Amino acid sequence: MGDKFYTDPIDDYLPQNGNRGYRVSRYELDLAYKVASNRLTGRAEITAVTTAVQPRFGLDLSQALTVSKVFVNGAKAAKYTHQHGKLVVTPQQRIPAGGVLSVVVQYAGVPKPVRGPWGEVGWEELSEGALVASQPNGAASWFPCDDHPSSKASYRISLTTDSPYYALANGTLVRRQTKASQTTWVYEQPEPMSSYLATIQIGPYRKHRVGGAQGSVPMHALVPPRLRAEFDHDFARQARMMEVFTERFGPYPFGEYTVVITDDDLEIPIEAQGISVFGANHCDGRRGSERLVAHELAHQWFGNSLTLRKWRDIWLHEGFACYAEWIWSEASGGPSADQLARAARHNLARQPQDIVIGDPGPKRMFDDRVYKRGALTLHALRLELGEAGFADLLHEWVRRYRHSSVTTEEFTDLAGHYSLVPLRPLWDNWLREEPLPQLPPIGGQAGAR
Repeated sequence: MGDKFYTDPIDDYLPQNGNRGYRVSRYELDLAYKVASNRLTGRAEITAVTTAVQPRFGLDLSQALTVSKVFVNGAKAAKYTHQHGKLVVTPQQRIPAGGVLSVVVQYAGVPKPVRGPWGEVGWEELSEGALVASQPNGAASWFPCDDHPSSKASYRISLTTDSPYYALANGTLVRRQTKASQTTWVYEQPEPMSSYLATIQIGPYRKHRVGGAQGSVPMHALVPPRLRAEFDHDFARQARMMEVFTERFGPYPFGEYTVVITDDDLEIPIEAQGISVFGANHCDGRRGSERLVAHELAHQWFGNSLTLRKWRDIWLHEGFACYAEWIWSEASGGPSADQLARAARHNLARQPQDIVIGDPGPKRMFDDRVYKRGALTLHALRLELGEAGFADLLHEWVRRYRHSSVTTEEFTDLAGHYSLVPLRPLWDNWLREEPLPQLPPIGGQAGAR
């Protein structure tokens, strides 16, 4: 088998990312971070099952971090190399297929974002604190991992940092302990999570509960005190949003939901599992970013619970989250989804018709046309299936693939069960061809409204 795991790409969009020969089931990260010097010290324990007998196993890890020790199944690794963002580990003894692979990596350094065609992603310093925004390949900027979205695992993240700061990671806070000037925060994320959705948020935040009746999904916010009034106004309708999406998509897939507002401005908000991160500029006191509040919340279902298997299918994340903005507008007394869809199509018609959103290519996977045309694909499907069929399809899609990896083929196959006519022409027109199709008139196959 040689180094096939290293040379045969798992995903053509990110040929350097992901590794063959094992499946990770759990990460346990023990991290210490000094805010002033942006220095990270880490111990990562990665528990996996081997899928093939291999002399070596690879992990993704940024060259900004220096590895000091590696253990495999309790023994020191026979050898390890760390080059070009790959930590390649040789166990002392061959591990049979289906055997346990437990790797412990001790490392330290000054973390910095990973550079790529999409700018810089991963660990980023703030004016006071740090954030992690890893989509699509920034997880390796702060821990050794199998950095590919189809590789999902449970996580325990322990973070020790300077006491004045609030530290957040994915999942539920299970322990918080202060000693001298340091506080250790321990989070448990039991639901499977892709590495790019793992996050750390550190800053001068105050935590408070956000709206919602008893018995509903627990929602919190981490907000710098200076932005509290603007936040309370701008996010006031988030509890209602959660109700609308739970009704439309099915139960919220995680234990709780937290919104972080950084003290710095951010170009765009970003999702992590169970968490959304907005910049100070998204709190303007005028609800100027409310559609983004809806978009990020929707990613908890579409992107975080149902995660693409390969990046070419990114419309399954962004098209759905964009369509959720229109669903929210419709539910909250704004323009209907149909009005927004027709306006979006009008705008898209004025742009170049040179993208296939079902396979946009790595450089264009975050192109706004993938988002908008992805949403239009869903609207065309809604008009074709009718309200009841479309509603049932969304519920079944979310239920059937909860916490797993998905493909466009799985969605189109499932949608076929809800249609009286073949949907192939719809998929070809919207997902597989460049020219922008017309939206059907209201009142398609089963009557849209």
